[in-house]
Amino acid sequence: MDCKFNTALGQVTVDEDVITKVAGYAALECYGIVGMASKRSTDGIVQLMGRENLGRGVRIQVAEDSVAVELFIIVEYGISISAVASTIIDQVKYKVEHLTGVKVSRVNVSIEDIRV
Repeated sequence: MDCKFNTALGQVTVDEDVITKVAGYAALECYGIVGMASKRSTDGIVQLMGRENLGRGVRIQVAEDSVAVELFIIVEYGISISAVASTIIDQVKYKVEHLTGVKVSRVNVSIEDIRV
């Protein structure tokens, strides 16, 4: 589902894939994150996703005038998980709102694994 909002010049439509990629790249820029994670529904194994498969570690829920972002990440061992999650939340919210113009209602971060 596309996200639509109105401006003074007309209506803007942003595809869900664009928001997914912006959120994924913003999360990967943060310190302490190893990569995005994807759970295969068949066996529950967590897989490390590279930059080409960002959509598998990001889930978007579009509401009327905002989006909710859910991230599944893998963090580096020895890093404060709460600090990494807080940084990711702030960074993703800022980047999505700044680059796409879509309001972000919430950002949920799920830590799926820790890598050394």
